[in-house]
Amino acid sequence: MKRIYSAASLPEAHLLLHLLHDKGIAAKVFNENAQSGVGELPFTHAWPEVWIERPEDEYTARKVVQEFEAVPVSSGSKACDQCGEDNPSNFEVCWHCSSALDPVQKSSGSNI
Repeated sequence: MKRIYSAASLPEAHLLLHLLHDKGIAAKVFNENAQSGVGELPFTHAWPEVWIERPEDEYTARKVVQEFEAVPVSSGSKACDQCGEDNPSNFEVCWHCSSALDPVQKSSGSNI
């Protein structure tokens, strides 16, 4: 096993874990409960870590990590074509009805 990522939060670690699984890469999240030890452990030692199981997956896994880190932070929102619910512009799936969101739909709202 090999560590490929230290996440700032547990949700971030699980997002990356699912992206790796989608590519067929076996991976696990470690330190899921270590944040409760912050204060007795250095905080960086309590961050959730993503580890891959097979060394031969490292190249592909690192590309997935690069893509994950390169996602731009955006503001504004976009409406779901199915239910009309507003979603943050960086969402790919509607939070309300789970329908795929149009990636080229223009953002509404202000960019502050």
